[in-house]
Amino acid sequence: MRETKLTLPELTEKKAKGERLAMVAVGEAMSAAWAERAGVDIIGVGDSLGMTLHGHQNTLQITVDQMIMHILAVRNGAPNTMTIASMPYGSYATEKKAVENAIKMMKESGVDALKLQLGKEGSNIIKAVADAGVPIMSHVGLLPHKVHLLGGFKMQGRTAEAAIEIIENAQAIEDAGAIGLEIEAMPYEVGKAVDDAVSIFTFSIGAGSAGTCQLLNGYDLLGAFDTFKPKFAKRYANLSEVATKAFSDYIKEVQTGEFPDADHSYKMKEEEIKKLKQELSKRNLK
Repeated sequence: MRETKLTLPELTEKKAKGERLAMVAVGEAMSAAWAERAGVDIIGVGDSLGMTLHGHQNTLQITVDQMIMHILAVRNGAPNTMTIASMPYGSYATEKKAVENAIKMMKESGVDALKLQLGKEGSNIIKAVADAGVPIMSHVGLLPHKVHLLGGFKMQGRTAEAAIEIIENAQAIEDAGAIGLEIEAMPYEVGKAVDDAVSIFTFSIGAGSAGTCQLLNGYDLLGAFDTFKPKFAKRYANLSEVATKAFSDYIKEVQTGEFPDADHSYKMKEEEIKKLKQELSKRNLK
């Protein structure tokens, strides 16, 4: 059970010490409470919840207001755990828009830090948000906000040339004032090179053991989201199967009359039942 929240300065300290942190991404209070009870270090509120909780085909439809709602729910469930949340697609298209939306998200949700998906080409936007006093992180490798440009959710950094491009993006992110970055879907060697190239906090998903912190989508590791399974996702449970069976058993018991039984029904005292029957009889009611 986590009782004290990590601070942002501690993230860099833990990287320097070579410590390992665990992070999960969830978007509602119940799963967040489970994660905090287990002692998870960080909860990510990613716009992947557009797929896991809203049923979208990708992450692009989620709005700033929806993200704020989900962050608040996570904070209610896990008040003692650091939260890092995604700025949704389109919310940081310009410096002005990025700063306004970042401040709105910080003020209205109480999140600890925000993350967007920009590299060299957007370093001016990262800098603008950082200069506005917002703890900001970014993202290298597979960028879900560019899913259409990438032709799908595909591994990045397949070649030495592509790897160098990713490393340069990571360095530009640090130079712009970001306090951390996500390393997603690339060979371990590339992820390790990215982590070595920057002094800021890094967390990875699908990059082997690279980075200070490992991230998994909570609904993947619980086996709750089963639309598809990324190669890097490990399932530690199969809640989808358990839940489907529970609903099926409930339906059968309702149909057979087995549920609700006496153990799951309220009971009236005998003397009150007698009085009720008398009153019903007076009113010519059964």
